[in-house]
Amino acid sequence: MPARNPRINVVLDESLYSMIQKIAKKEGVSMSLTARGLIKEALESHEDMALSQWAEEREKTFDRKKSLTHQQVWSE
Repeated sequence: MPARNPRINVVLDESLYSMIQKIAKKEGVSMSLTARGLIKEALESHEDMALSQWAEEREKTFDRKKSLTHQQVWSE
């Protein structure tokens, strides 16, 4: 029977493997769950950086003279 979730194989150097092993043991979960959690955190951080960069680019083109007031936005 195929696995419910997609899987990937990752080759780690000894120090990364050891760190994941220590975290997993400390938290009382499997190394797989630990690695998945760390990957999720990294992806969220990556997304936050991309959104921040996008916001900075938009801010450069912001023109207060063309912007709408709070009242204009919420009354229309």
